[in-house]
Amino acid sequence: MSAPPAVLTRITGRLGRIVLNRPRAINALTTEMVTSIQQTLELWATADRVRTVLVTGAGDRGLCAGGDIRALRADAVSGGRGALDFWAREYRLNAAIARYRKPIVAWMDGLVMGGGIGISAHAGVRIATERSRLAMPEVGIGFHPDVGGSWLLSHAPGQVGTHLALTGTSIGAADAVYAGLADHFVPAGCLPQLAATLAGTGAEEAVARYALAAPDGELAAARDWIDRCYDADSVPEILDRLRSDPAAGARAAAREIAAKSPTALTVTLRSLRTAARLPSLEAALEQEYRLSAAMLTSADFAEGVRAQVIDKDRSPRWQPASLADVDAAAITGYFAPTADDLDLTAVASL
Repeated sequence: MSAPPAVLTRITGRLGRIVLNRPRAINALTTEMVTSIQQTLELWATADRVRTVLVTGAGDRGLCAGGDIRALRADAVSGGRGALDFWAREYRLNAAIARYRKPIVAWMDGLVMGGGIGISAHAGVRIATERSRLAMPEVGIGFHPDVGGSWLLSHAPGQVGTHLALTGTSIGAADAVYAGLADHFVPAGCLPQLAATLAGTGAEEAVARYALAAPDGELAAARDWIDRCYDADSVPEILDRLRSDPAAGARAAAREIAAKSPTALTVTLRSLRTAARLPSLEAALEQEYRLSAAMLTSADFAEGVRAQVIDKDRSPRWQPASLADVDAAAITGYFAPTADDLDLTAVASL
């Protein structure tokens, strides 16, 4: 028996539905899935029958756990270029979702990490539930927040995005709305009714029928120490501020950051600071592709995935092991343009 399609599509009334269908892998993205979603959006962009697009994940664990990092690591170790093709397609999809001419409603139900943020947080109508757990945890595997993550997090209130990027912490619905990663809170039990309503009603009107005030979050109350600690130009200075701050949350954040890849932390902070000054999401994605290509060949990416996903010993051996030993010139090289840069200027609105 052949395996079921990894992406399911159907049209119900005026609603086009895209369902990520790898529930055992929490719908982790593959190149084939990204290509299928892109092709479907291109087809529906000019289909009069489709007024709204709904993106959901199969199973009850989450929308999407991100890219298939086992496959990406295997490609990196073997010296292949499949990861670069995946990221190029994925980042083009992220840009297309952000510029789509019809409303895309994304259900950020359950776990939404990395690449899952990329296919949902750029959508026009983003729905979180009481089960939502959103995260950009890339620094924990020797990588950086990509899929437009640098753009999203650098435009969050104050230094909230820096906090989320450097700690990799996960957040619930209220904090996702506060950080600008989601728009509405809808109880998970109402999602089936919402889908039925979307089939015959405009997106904003349909969502308004079910949206409620989200349960209390944590980020708004922590803004004072987050802003004063993360408003610094280097990771070591941020850590110094966190460790000396009287807030318990600050010291806990310092412990989280200290366990991450020193190289990834340094790259990530510079990426966010640069993205804040870039003119568009597309420009941020182009920078992220450059960083992804550079970090693909770094020792920390392969080691981070090994420690967190493959062997699960949670004891990565970072190279270098300390922030003091990170080569500033090497980091600058990560950001330098190359002949293989991704060009998203030709990605037209669908």
